[in-house]
Amino acid sequence: MTESASDVREGGRWSPLQRFKNDLLWALVWTAVKGLGALSPRALHATGRTLGRLAYVVAPATRRLAEHNVALAFPELDPTARRALVAHTYQTLGGYLGDALSMLHPQRPVASIPFETGARETLDRAIGEGRGVLFASAHLGPWERVASTLSAAAIPFIAVAREAYDPRFQSLYDRLRFGRGLDVIYRGSPGAGARLVRGLRRGRVIGIPMDLASRVPSLDVPFLGIPARTPLGPARLALRTGAAVVVGVPTPSHPVTGSLELAIDRITTVDLHSSAEGERILTTRINDVLSKRIRAMPEAWVWMHPRWGGLPM
Repeated sequence: MTESASDVREGGRWSPLQRFKNDLLWALVWTAVKGLGALSPRALHATGRTLGRLAYVVAPATRRLAEHNVALAFPELDPTARRALVAHTYQTLGGYLGDALSMLHPQRPVASIPFETGARETLDRAIGEGRGVLFASAHLGPWERVASTLSAAAIPFIAVAREAYDPRFQSLYDRLRFGRGLDVIYRGSPGAGARLVRGLRRGRVIGIPMDLASRVPSLDVPFLGIPARTPLGPARLALRTGAAVVVGVPTPSHPVTGSLELAIDRITTVDLHSSAEGERILTTRINDVLSKRIRAMPEAWVWMHPRWGGLPM
């Protein structure tokens, strides 16, 4: 069975094993939402880190995939160092999952990520050009807090997201985003493309994650030093509308405390035309910055995602 044939978002069906795995995951998440909701944000973060350590132990297939991906991106690391990084990743992402569970409660304040020095000014200049801003991002660190940070800063932000792979999770996604007053366009919704163009023409900031493999029109450009299928839609949209392009992700601000800042990097487009070659160059430039930011905080990226396909046979 192909991947698309098993994607219920596209009319596919899960295999019995996929059904069992997804039912189990849904039961665990729903139990966590119901049972852990009374915990403080700090307790939820700690619980998430514990669950991350557990997932590292009980999910050997995804653990092996993560170690394989780390070996591709960091060939200089020996096997022991790769395993240590992957174990750290599971724990770190588990903590961020706990943070996201805390955000499901609209009454709880969400701490904004402080802007890196000069970052807010970079974004404001891009917005001030009046043609909208394409805000390329990644699933790096507390990425859900990036959107809430921009919204709290009165930035006219629209997040582009993909519908949940399991429809039962969609209500949780909606609570997490709409419950915080975010403006969200789901990629598969009717008229999504027209809404994106309209948003840019109205000077909005359109946030699009670009770091994961996706079944959309893509092209092979380097990502973390390895050719990877990368969506070309964001580059095409920016070049056809004249929108400014930035990359925005969390980045470490203190090596000891682990505190974060929101980094904003402006991507040059003045030398590019709206053509296949222009799209390739712009996508490469975006990937180069995303790669640099991920390498600066590798324990906070989703190495268990099949970014370069699955494990070799």
